[in-house]
Amino acid sequence: AVCVIGEKGEKFEVNDPAPTPEPVKDEKAQPASAPQVSVADVDVADIPAKVVTMPLMSDTMTEGVIAGWLKNIGDQVNAGDIIAEVETDKATMELEAFDDGILLYQAVKAGEAVPVNEVVAVVGEKGTDYAPLLVQKPASSEPEPVQEEAPTPEPTATSTQSIEATKEKSNGRVFATPLAKSLAKEKGIDIGLISGSGPNGRVTKSDVESFKGVPVSAPGTTISPSIVGQESFREEPVSQMRKTIARRLSESKFTAPHFYLTMAINMDKAMEARKSINDTGEGKVSFNDLVIKATAMALRKHPNVNSSWLEDKIRYNDHIHIGVAVAVDEGLLVPVVRFADSKNLFSISAEVKDLAGKAKEKKLQPSDWEGNTFTISNLGMFGIDEFTAIINPPDACIMAVGGISETPKLVDGELVNTHVMKVTLSCDHRVVDGATGAAFLNTFRDYLENPVLMLA
Repeated sequence: AVCVIGEKGEKFEVNDPAPTPEPVKDEKAQPASAPQVSVADVDVADIPAKVVTMPLMSDTMTEGVIAGWLKNIGDQVNAGDIIAEVETDKATMELEAFDDGILLYQAVKAGEAVPVNEVVAVVGEKGTDYAPLLVQKPASSEPEPVQEEAPTPEPTATSTQSIEATKEKSNGRVFATPLAKSLAKEKGIDIGLISGSGPNGRVTKSDVESFKGVPVSAPGTTISPSIVGQESFREEPVSQMRKTIARRLSESKFTAPHFYLTMAINMDKAMEARKSINDTGEGKVSFNDLVIKATAMALRKHPNVNSSWLEDKIRYNDHIHIGVAVAVDEGLLVPVVRFADSKNLFSISAEVKDLAGKAKEKKLQPSDWEGNTFTISNLGMFGIDEFTAIINPPDACIMAVGGISETPKLVDGELVNTHVMKVTLSCDHRVVDGATGAAFLNTFRDYLENPVLMLA
């Protein structure tokens, strides 16, 4: 009870609520054949086997897809061996075993998802009854080993000997990364013909790209075009990366009240400065590197833009970590240039190239993509003049950068050509007001229109 409302002078009595009765335990209600127990309730100390669970490989990961098994049922596994490749929302990473033994059980087939902390596999002594380790599974789900067999390629007349040699070396299994398999399929190449340069002879993406052999389709083979008007489509499972992009950006778009500020910047002096820098021979910098440096220095002067909305409080970051959006085959990754305001242009350039390379090869680690305080998305190199971007949480702002275009301008009564770049700042109105965003953009423009200020 919080209060009592009634007639003045009316008598009333407030009683304590009746205690909630404890549920009656019915010993017969629980069937003996399906005990509702957890792993902790089962004595598994004497079972000579260990479960391998799906680890948390990124801060946003909720499940991982087994991209491919590198060990099959019955294979010997040593501590430290990689038993599978896992596709997360950020990258394809390796699943390591921490115990010696035989691979007794695989929870799913390649291409299927496993939630974080759920059982992926069991490793132990041959013949071990490992069922008690899986008691969290439904009673009707009796563990059945999943044996993945690599498809046997159809040999051609010119490649039979090569195929047999490859099969003999790998005992009938083709070891290849998921990227290599996908690329080989796209190029029409039998991956069994390719010699792998990776660990234990695994075929990598670069092996496929450098392969000069005969494709599956013989030269001269023609493919009949589809009939005009014929309907067709294909469906593919949504990748972990695309799921996360959809979830996070939907939450951002429909939760954070976006507003947009667009500004045109004269890039004539920036182009001259870039040419002079690159002519020194000390390194090469791009326009994007200049944008990152100018952004970092402008954020130092406008800390309110370098902030985050945390529901009951606003975080104003003293450090400046700039996320740089990088397009990859399955979507968008945002590696982070840390302490960007304290780095020179050559350092920023080298770091961005390294991070972009890792992103495209799915080799980014959590430390590479976490901690951004502001994000830049640059589509200028794709011929885009201007666009708006959705804020990348937890940032309060993201800046969309368009390409540099030649634009006529009247100067002292004469028509001259200038080079203009348009940028659009997307702001979370819960944190950043219009005047705050405009002041930031004016400072950003000053740095690019007078690059010498960035050297001060």
